[in-house]
Amino acid sequence: MDTRELVVLVTRGTDHELSSVAFTIACGGITSGLKVTAFLTSSAVDLVRKKAVDTTQVAPMDPLKSLIQDFVSRGGTLIACPPCVKARGYAQEDFIEGVQIAGASVIHEKFKAGAASLSF
Repeated sequence: MDTRELVVLVTRGTDHELSSVAFTIACGGITSGLKVTAFLTSSAVDLVRKKAVDTTQVAPMDPLKSLIQDFVSRGGTLIACPPCVKARGYAQEDFIEGVQIAGASVIHEKFKAGAASLSF
């Protein structure tokens, strides 16, 4: 049986609790057996910069660094929006291991194949 997919569109950075909510929900999706991709746009690309989330925590949730590490270690996919990356002057080497810089066409293919989506 094919695994259902979920795309979590994340638009908030380290300054907003919805970043933690997004990764809590994304990890929950993996726990539920979904194949989950986080598509990071706007200030959310800051979440996957090296050391950017080392001290970010929204109580009572787990530290954002732990949520993202858990997401990746359990097979979650991180995709950063190319124009959002470029607008901030970032390059691939600025990001934690596992981040792919790829456009919306990658996400559109998932939607065409039946993936569900959530936005934060």
